Amino acid sequence: MNTERLIRIFAGAFILLSLALGVEASPLFLSKHALWFTAFVGLNLFQSGFTRLCPLESILRRLGVKSEGAGAVPGRG
Repeated sequence: MNTERLIRIFAGAFILLSLALGVEASPLFLSKHALWFTAFVGLNLFQSGFTRLCPLESILRRLGVKSEGAGAVPGRG
């Protein structure tokens, strides 16, 4: 699995978790303030699309996870 897929998985999981904790209709409701985490994840994804700076990507690379384009042969998909 590459960094791009893991970032999408982590972001989706954190958004779903924070929604489950922040929406009053949820059986896991903790506080409406948990929705701030959803906003943080969304903002981080938004800014990383422009700046190509993602803290999770840096962490994953230090852990040895390869990037999508690493080792790929051009022209072969």
